Amino acid sequence: MIQALTVFHVLLALSIIGLVLLQQGRGADAGAGFGGGSSGSLFGARGAASFLSRTTAILATLFFGTSLTLAYLSGHVDNKRLDIMDVPAVQQSQPDMPVVAPEPVKNGVDVPAQ
Repeated sequence: MIQALTVFHVLLALSIIGLVLLQQGRGADAGAGFGGGSSGSLFGARGAASFLSRTTAILATLFFGTSLTLAYLSGHVDNKRLDIMDVPAVQQSQPDMPVVAPEPVKNGVDVPAQ
């Protein structure tokens, strides 16, 4: 659930960034009063600004909600997973065969055992 909420959170963030970049600044409104030609646009004279700002406010509210939800869920995650530092070391097993002593060496020449 946390992964799905994180993906939704990232998509909300990208949507907010896109909507903010689409909006015009406050200085662009001055040109519209002198016949800027924006009255015949898709959303009307002020419709686009109010539509974009309303959508941005809704997405920002959702983003804030997902932020709080993710913070709450991350604080209540069950952290009782198996940790390598908590597992005791495995004891060395005894070899099945006895250790063979090396054969004696006489005068630098290997002498086989008889």
